[in-house]
Amino acid sequence: MSHLATLVASAVGQKAAATILDVLDIAPPLAAEAEGPVSRAVFAMALNAVLFHDIMGRVPLGAAYVAERRAAGCKVLFDHGALRTIDFGDSAPTGALPAGHLAFARILEPLGYQVADLYPLDRLKMTGRAYAHLDRPEAIPQFFVSELHVERFSPAFQVIAHAVFDSTADALGVEAQRALAAFATEGACDLDAARAALPQVVAAFERTHGALRLEHYQALLAESAEAAWIATEGQAFNHATDRVADVEAVAEGQKGLGRPVKDKVEVSGSGRVRQTAFKAQPVERVFVTDAGEVTLTVPGSFHEFISRDRFMDEAGVERLDLRFDSGNAQGIFKMTRTG
Repeated sequence: MSHLATLVASAVGQKAAATILDVLDIAPPLAAEAEGPVSRAVFAMALNAVLFHDIMGRVPLGAAYVAERRAAGCKVLFDHGALRTIDFGDSAPTGALPAGHLAFARILEPLGYQVADLYPLDRLKMTGRAYAHLDRPEAIPQFFVSELHVERFSPAFQVIAHAVFDSTADALGVEAQRALAAFATEGACDLDAARAALPQVVAAFERTHGALRLEHYQALLAESAEAAWIATEGQAFNHATDRVADVEAVAEGQKGLGRPVKDKVEVSGSGRVRQTAFKAQPVERVFVTDAGEVTLTVPGSFHEFISRDRFMDEAGVERLDLRFDSGNAQGIFKMTRTG
């Protein structure tokens, strides 16, 4: 069994691993590695496969689309996953986590990722960072990590944000720390150590703060739908993205099936990157009130589609345009404002 299959199966079970690895379009060298230590590239791909499996369990529309692709004998080319973090400013921690995107830089950088670009999301009072893989940037999914700048909001909002997020726990245990240290120094890790680390790394991409009071949620929502989303969903993938040849055709096809797709396709300033998405999946979340607990329906995560054109870079080398666009991102982020 390949290292990739072994790792994914250890996290989600043999049956689920077989399904997800069958539908994802994975570069052959990543799927073939089976001897010696686990490379950072294979561990990164395994992490992405498990996170893709997780979000498909939370987004039935995305799961239905993926199942249809698989039934038709087609693959899904996982382009990127997106997550949101909290930044209190002045490098202050978020509970037990490092500030904002740094909570994930400590995971992604040892696995071979680096920040490829920075994207101001000023309308949302956020900043996005695209983490691209150094070894296989076109084949291994990127991470779009955004951070919400709490200090740009009202003093009352800041107090409530601390009340909500100061309880954030760190999911990384000794096993994950050791494996990440090995990946950082050697670029590889023993298979057993990698298997022990993967569940802890996956757990970092979840909600890790405590119970949420309804009045706190409502106060955050009044100033920032994105902060309210983080309050209920944490650091889970906000969306996962399928790289397709013709996003416009996919959008029309999904609309024809009666599925709730974004009204228009977002087009980057260069014209080379085009994105659309399903509307966020409504989810039920429990809130605490003085009278007890109450369950409400709130926006969850969603599935996105992207088309990327190739271009000639300044050195005359043809490349896939892996960049993002601040305008596109802010338009796509609106999908979690209504479920």
